[in-house]
Amino acid sequence: MKKSIGLVELKSIPIGIEVADIMLKTANVELVLANPICPGKYVIIVSGNVGSVENAIKAGKDRAGIFLIESHVINNIHEDVIPALTGTVEPGNIKSIGCIETISALTAIKAGDVALKSSNIKLIEIRLARGLGGKGFIVMCGDIASINSAIKSCTNELQESGEITSTSSIASPHKDLINKLM
Repeated sequence: MKKSIGLVELKSIPIGIEVADIMLKTANVELVLANPICPGKYVIIVSGNVGSVENAIKAGKDRAGIFLIESHVINNIHEDVIPALTGTVEPGNIKSIGCIETISALTAIKAGDVALKSSNIKLIEIRLARGLGGKGFIVMCGDIASINSAIKSCTNELQESGEITSTSSIASPHKDLINKLM
């Protein structure tokens, strides 16, 4: 069965903690992430089957009320997105790296999913907003052609919303840079 993920972003940390509890009690979902992401904002990400994730998101939105910033469900999420969110990826030998910066946490997750589904890349990390003023970014590795293809696919799919702020690709990155990224 394909997994889905749901994201709720709020402008209250105490309400965010309460919403996370309600979401977990409402549906059979797994808590992927629940924490502050920048001053006064809180993000919750859950995973599970489509129906359970949708029910959890609905319950979270109902409780969030005026504190809700955004929510979204991504169905059939690529299996490598969650490890990239939780920092549990072992990238192996890195030939090239690519990075995409987004205006929001949600768009970073979407970009990671698009990149994985469109090209033969390995997603190293999806970083959500902590210390980034609400932005997000993804870091990926693979051969340079695949990196450039993934960046192009993300740009094409997400450009209308204007939520990709910048991108880069680096062939044969210096080993010290690789060590700092890991």
